[in-house]
Amino acid sequence: MLRIVPVINFPVIFLVIISCTLYGYNLIMKREYHIEMTREALGEHFSERALQVIIKANINQDRLAGMFFHDEFHFDNNAFDKGYRYMNEQRGYVLATFIGTGVSPIVAWQAFGRLLHSAQDFYAHSNYVTLWLDEQTASSSSGEIEPLKKDILQSPKLHSGKVYFPLDLMYYILPIRPLVMKVLPKDSHGWMNLDSPEQGFKFDYAIRAAVKRTKHEFEILQKLLTPEMMAKFMDKQ
Repeated sequence: MLRIVPVINFPVIFLVIISCTLYGYNLIMKREYHIEMTREALGEHFSERALQVIIKANINQDRLAGMFFHDEFHFDNNAFDKGYRYMNEQRGYVLATFIGTGVSPIVAWQAFGRLLHSAQDFYAHSNYVTLWLDEQTASSSSGEIEPLKKDILQSPKLHSGKVYFPLDLMYYILPIRPLVMKVLPKDSHGWMNLDSPEQGFKFDYAIRAAVKRTKHEFEILQKLLTPEMMAKFMDKQ
């Protein structure tokens, strides 16, 4: 749910400019990391044709229409249950594609791409990385992070960034970001996100966790699909 923060005399044209800026930011900045993570985790398994469809569906979740009122796409606003249900739903589409007849594998690739976007955003939009680091008794490298630590996933301390509108839009206008950060609540997306290296050292941990989670999601499907179905899914018949 969006949290509306009153802004006096806020022109509509300014909202449009901010929205376009935000959309451009996500296309240029965020998508490169989703592409890199997906290719690193799955490049050896899928044909280039399949991988391109998966990646396109993944980054399309960050289109302007998907940025708001779709907490399940990004695990925003503490929407963990909604996010998990959404991922299960997309996994179901993958299975249904191959259980049925005459359905193009493109449907499965697109569903898998959407699933992966949510799985990857979980680590960038929540405090999972922080909670994992808090448990470490010694300095641990990003490569050591465990992406599915049960005690963290079930912890009441686990939460994700809340979207405060329009301040979380204004956050993406770099010249005024310092001013916006002064009024944004600490539990906001603006303060909590690990979407890019500029957020600090925890970004690397979020990336490594997301890559491992991407591999894990592929392995789940390996267990659920028959070898013949997997061959079609990977487009390597």
